[in-house]
Amino acid sequence: MVSMKDIAKRCGVSVATVSKALNGHSDISEATRQTVREKAREMGYFPNSSARALKTNRSFNLGVLFTDRAGNGLTHDYFGHVLDSFKVAAEARGYDLTFINTNRTSRKMTFLEHSRYRGVDGVVVANVDFDRDEVMELVRSDLPVVTIDYSADSKPSVVSDNIKGMRDLVSYVISMGHKRIAYIYGGDESVVTRNRVGSFYQTMNEAGLSVPDEYVVRGDYRNPDLCRECTAELLSLREPPTCILYPDDLSAVGGYNAVRERHLSIPGDISLAGYDGINLAKIMEPQLTTIEQDTTAIGRTAAAKLIGMIEHPKATLIEKVIVEGKLLEGGSVGRLN
Repeated sequence: MVSMKDIAKRCGVSVATVSKALNGHSDISEATRQTVREKAREMGYFPNSSARALKTNRSFNLGVLFTDRAGNGLTHDYFGHVLDSFKVAAEARGYDLTFINTNRTSRKMTFLEHSRYRGVDGVVVANVDFDRDEVMELVRSDLPVVTIDYSADSKPSVVSDNIKGMRDLVSYVISMGHKRIAYIYGGDESVVTRNRVGSFYQTMNEAGLSVPDEYVVRGDYRNPDLCRECTAELLSLREPPTCILYPDDLSAVGGYNAVRERHLSIPGDISLAGYDGINLAKIMEPQLTTIEQDTTAIGRTAAAKLIGMIEHPKATLIEKVIVEGKLLEGGSVGRLN
């Protein structure tokens, strides 16, 4: 294994100079820094992580707390893309990732205990039940933590603009001539769900449109089967809606199935719209009208905020960064005369 001493000998400088060059110190010339780094790259030098941790008092390892109650794991289209973006951004800054859980030893650990056990420098928290005591124990701890799609008073957060996203979606549907609009919403009590439902009602009210109680149905995220059943119920109403909104694009597949089981057409007989803008939505026939969330920006921003907390703790701002999505018109919402 190549050492700094080997590089120093090859470059004709001291080991201290090599260390300064590789660690970005400013008290050596740029020419020397470039020479040392090029020689280190040529010789295949990689810093020893244990030695670097002892020297910097950091592990250069970030924890990821991601628990999906539906068991989708990283196949979850939205959060999978968010975490992939987070991973790319973190690795570009020299950090590795460790997933945080509670069952790594014979004794069950809390999320905070496992974070300390793994020696992570900070944790990103996404898609968890923030009402759980052990989740909030981690969020309120002295570890650097950034939350995604949840705002905590004590830590920075990165959230998708679900209020504006739903407003844009409903406004578009109304602009297409629809007045009888139903909403099958996600089946949890998260801030994301509450904001989307609230924004749906608010946008309808501002347009002077009433929403019958039977038009707002509790469904579930990423559950096409349940949303197919909900769609069938809506289509069976004495006065069915002309457009149905879904909690996410995958759930909208259930809506497509329910419509076709009745030998109806989309959007000729009924219009449908989803949320998230996953790849599946872009290949459905007709292409699904939806809100595309900017998963790249969300993940990249979360990584930047967390690494900033770690590397510049005194400059940390407890702020909520809101990332807007964009409307994809698709072809599943028809225009009514």
